[in-house]
Amino acid sequence: MSSAPATHDHPPREDEFTSERHVYEPHKIGLPPVAPYLRELWRRREFAREMSRTNLRAQHFNTVFGQLWLILNPLMLAGVYFVLVDILRSGSRGADFFAHLMAGLFAYYFVSDAVRLSVKSVTGGGRLILNTAFPRALLPLSGVLTSFMRFLPTIAIYVPVHLIAGLPIEPVLLWVLPLTALMVVLAAGAAMLVASLQVYFRDLKNFLPYLLRVWLYASPVLYYADEVPDRYDILLALNPLGGLLTAWSDVINQGRAPDASSLALASGWAFGIFLAGALFFMSREREFAVRL
Repeated sequence: MSSAPATHDHPPREDEFTSERHVYEPHKIGLPPVAPYLRELWRRREFAREMSRTNLRAQHFNTVFGQLWLILNPLMLAGVYFVLVDILRSGSRGADFFAHLMAGLFAYYFVSDAVRLSVKSVTGGGRLILNTAFPRALLPLSGVLTSFMRFLPTIAIYVPVHLIAGLPIEPVLLWVLPLTALMVVLAAGAAMLVASLQVYFRDLKNFLPYLLRVWLYASPVLYYADEVPDRYDILLALNPLGGLLTAWSDVINQGRAPDASSLALASGWAFGIFLAGALFFMSREREFAVRL
């Protein structure tokens, strides 16, 4: 007399392969439901990190010479600009201005590099966009993350200059943290905006280097904000980096908390551009596959 073999439910072995599946349902044309979109964006944050790591490896960021060039490039730019400004001012600039120049260039290039790296993030990701469903905002945001990782080593080269110049080291320097956060917000908004505009205007990437150079000259990097004549104050107000770099210089070089007007201007531009860039990008992302 035979009996049916007993069946036992065995728990999965520790070495058994298990995979986590992510299902993303694309939204219809127009602005998607924002809360679910942001949740999906956060859930797939590792995707942006991995793209950023890939870009950094392509730039030899993980090598000694790659990191050395990352520091030497803005340092040499600061030296060249310092000599030019010093010649124009007949040798009236000192070590404190060189520190201002370095800090301003490092902050400016963080934002401008994020824009430059992100402008082709959508048009350059054609196959990925056509074959995979995911929040497309991860593409320009990975460029912002790459730029931020390139920005961090510049702090190490600035600290000795700050000390040599005899600039103040006080608790007011903690203002650097919220100001850096505003830079990230501004860079993220600008990155999403130019990445989406590049889909419609393919020549944008060719004009962008010239626009970024003009943006540098119009920002209080090669000069102090209080040196701008009163009749040109409107240019600083219309510059998204005007108030932010003014507050940045006040904290780092002057050792004082940013004034309310500079902080309000910086916050208004940062969050305004972020909202404009994010909403425009999300509302247009369903058209990207058609236009690539």
